[in-house]
Amino acid sequence: MYRLLDRTRLAEETDDRRRNGETIVFTNGCFDLLHMGHVRYLQQARKMGSCLIVAINSDNSVRRLKGPSRPVIGQDERAEMLGALECVDYVTIFEEDTPEALLEMLRPDILVKGGTTTVVVGREIVEGYGGKVLTLPPVEGLSTTRIINRILETYGQ
Repeated sequence: MYRLLDRTRLAEETDDRRRNGETIVFTNGCFDLLHMGHVRYLQQARKMGSCLIVAINSDNSVRRLKGPSRPVIGQDERAEMLGALECVDYVTIFEEDTPEALLEMLRPDILVKGGTTTVVVGREIVEGYGGKVLTLPPVEGLSTTRIINRILETYGQ
């Protein structure tokens, strides 16, 4: 059951689940133009624990990271789409450019990143309290940038 929660309420939920012996899995990203690469990655991440939290960058954060033409899809719609996936338990939106403050607050058991990420932001935080950091390989041929470029090549001027 999906719920969009602010970080304070999410921390309470996470603490309750952890007390019940559940394994908390956390991932984050922009998730702009949700595609099958995202879906497969989130499904794999969910299998690693009892509860999957997806933290998405706010619209302002995405603009700072990706440029003024992004995001293509606004934060509320991105959150709702992610929350519609059966594998996602909670979605939260963060304004910062990195999820470090959330990781310190939520202390997930597992931090998962996928795609072409070579540096996992927050690794030191999670490993510092004994959590695990895992990376999943990208789904070949599927990326938001590729989709945008294909649209521009096909329909651009």
